Amino acid sequence: MSDTTPQPAPRIDIAAVGDALLGTWKTERLASRELAADPRLHTIPGQPMAEHRERAFGQLGILVEHGAIQRAFPRALGGGDNHGGNIAAFQELVLADPSLQIKSGVQWGLFGAAILHLGTAAHHERWLPDVMSLQLPGAFAMTEIGHGSDVASIGTTASYDPETEEFEIHTPFAGAWKEFLGNAALHGQAAVVFAQLITRGVNHGVHAFFVPIRTPDGELLPGVGSEDDGVKGGLNGIDNGRLHFDHVRIPRTNLLNRYGDVAADGTYSSGIESPGRRFFTMIGTLVQGRVSLDGSAARAMSAALAIAVRYGNERRQFPGASSRETVLLDYGQHQRRLIPRIAQTYAMTFADEKLLTVFDEVFSDTRDTDENREDLETLAAALKPLSTWAALETLQEAREACGGAGFIGKNRLTGLRADLDIYATFEGDNNVLLQLVGKRLLTDYSAQFKNADRAALAKAVASQLGDRVSRFGLRQLGQSIADLGQVARSVESVRSPEAQRALLTDRVQTMVSEIALALRDATKDVPKSNQRAKAIANENAFNAQQHKLIEAARAHGELLQWEAFTEAIERIADPGSRQVLTWLRDLFGLGLIETHAAWYLVQGRLSGHRAESITAYIDRLITRLRPHAQDLVDAFGLTPELLRAEIATGIEAERQQEAHDYVEAQRAAGAWPIHEKELRAQQKSAAKRASA
Repeated sequence: MSDTTPQPAPRIDIAAVGDALLGTWKTERLASRELAADPRLHTIPGQPMAEHRERAFGQLGILVEHGAIQRAFPRALGGGDNHGGNIAAFQELVLADPSLQIKSGVQWGLFGAAILHLGTAAHHERWLPDVMSLQLPGAFAMTEIGHGSDVASIGTTASYDPETEEFEIHTPFAGAWKEFLGNAALHGQAAVVFAQLITRGVNHGVHAFFVPIRTPDGELLPGVGSEDDGVKGGLNGIDNGRLHFDHVRIPRTNLLNRYGDVAADGTYSSGIESPGRRFFTMIGTLVQGRVSLDGSAARAMSAALAIAVRYGNERRQFPGASSRETVLLDYGQHQRRLIPRIAQTYAMTFADEKLLTVFDEVFSDTRDTDENREDLETLAAALKPLSTWAALETLQEAREACGGAGFIGKNRLTGLRADLDIYATFEGDNNVLLQLVGKRLLTDYSAQFKNADRAALAKAVASQLGDRVSRFGLRQLGQSIADLGQVARSVESVRSPEAQRALLTDRVQTMVSEIALALRDATKDVPKSNQRAKAIANENAFNAQQHKLIEAARAHGELLQWEAFTEAIERIADPGSRQVLTWLRDLFGLGLIETHAAWYLVQGRLSGHRAESITAYIDRLITRLRPHAQDLVDAFGLTPELLRAEIATGIEAERQQEAHDYVEAQRAAGAWPIHEKELRAQQKSAAKRASA
């Protein structure tokens, strides 16, 4: 006789899942959260800009007092050489005040990090102690009005004068003014200025220079101009502004010369011969901004969902089958709005941990190879756009899911949404970053364009993606993808992780191979001798394929997130947690396939019936995950001091219970008025009985 005793439903171990989300740098994250719970660091909704700016600057001093910013700097200067832990801790500060977070990022993650990574020991000893102590507030002057993401084309010049052994920093036209710079309008006393290095009549490309801009009393130095950007759409605790330079002279030794130097006589030298490679090496040292924003966006998503799910579990609206009104999160549409976002947040959190690991490998010198640096840059460029866009969408969805309560400033959703808006643009515009990823996907097999047909290109894609980038999720499929129906026929059940991996991987591979084929075909009829015509044809072809390339890069990033989620599940020992997280991962993976269903249908990867079955299964997964929604957001570990949203404190449950108790008491006392509809029904029933 078989045992028919029902098995208990799986539940997650909140502490174990929380540890998995905290990741390798759990200690640093928790220490930063403890600091972020300090009321002195919290946003004050509606605070006037001038007051917010001074508050944010004062908050930097609190970070210094608590030893919160030294982690990434050299031990010789009082730091910790803890690069991964530094970024992990920084990401948590978004929970205190995004203005504080980004202003600290300007001071130590951009200004200080530029001196650290682009300068030499003499620069470190000369300036970093004061940068670390906040005695020397600074700006990071890269972006120009006329050149945002195109840093290589900036207009500011640094011309060397051998007679005085000085560089002359100059912005020759308005489009070369440095713009959107934190600390530029008020607090910065110096700036790391990126400019075209010109010596002996030769432009050696963009280099970085340490340029004093103000006295400690706040007076601009001769030749330096500044304009205040004023009120912005968010992050108004940061004094963003413009800087421009009118033949400002600085000593030769103020060139941050780790990758390129100028001798007293004006001779230029560099250990990197290629100007292009030298530029990308210098810029690559500053990748930590993108890494920081990726995890910060995931943390903001966690906060939004912790608020919205708690409220959705307590707020009641419209009577159901019982006498009580229905809890919001029991409505199917409400579940569809929020539970897939939980899955997305888990995927992005686990992917960020992977990105942070590679970052730490590179900057701690444990795996500082050219290939690993290239992989780091590509991974950051793939993940930062997806997470920052998702954060904005999640914050908006959470706000709407909380109704009017979500629109009130003290519940934080609108403030976080406004502050994170710019995350999609700074540290690299998201579309530009995805274009860089797309170019990387094309680069490794571009040499095969000449004579390759579609099948050969597809095979090249599979090899490149599977071998070079396998550690980041792209794996070579076990069959050729030249046959457009192959993957669909090989997938017996789209529910299995193998099927999800196959479909997600195939989408990237096919998209890249089609773009490669289109680029090859664009120049096949152009005579080889006509280089100008060929260049024009290449440019036009690339422009025509740009949207598709960005979509392929986005698909690549989505696959990376799915892979990171899958690998994280493999490390979960608790059976209940593993089961629930597997459902959550399936919801994320199948949600991607549902989102891109049109592509899979057009390409013959899925039939219409199977696409419908995916949507039906997603609905079942959401229903299955509904009882776990609160546990899943509780695992984020965000305390009331970190959330600081009134509607996430349990106050709504108290209100609902108070209302319910009042009604029940009135009914018990016979004092509750009868509803007109009920009275009419009673009268109608009585009339029927009387007529009978």
